[in-house]
Amino acid sequence: MDMSKRGLTIHFCDGSKLSIEFPAQTPNEMAALLKVEEVLKQRQIVATVDGAVLVIPFDNVKYIQAFPAPPKLPRYTILGASIRE
Repeated sequence: MDMSKRGLTIHFCDGSKLSIEFPAQTPNEMAALLKVEEVLKQRQIVATVDGAVLVIPFDNVKYIQAFPAPPKLPRYTILGASIRE
């Protein structure tokens, strides 16, 4: 995997999903953590995609999958988990 690329898969409450890929947005791990905290505080994702701006309010989002997982995460993060069906 190209470590300069990042991606999100946004899973919506209606069962649909949207995947986007983008270059690294911050110069270091601490800046990435601050950006995650800012997005959580704003309760929406704003992204420019193919020349358009997307605003995705958290009210419509079931969960967000981000890759690769950053090395620095909030202290309350559960580490090493697996999804079980």
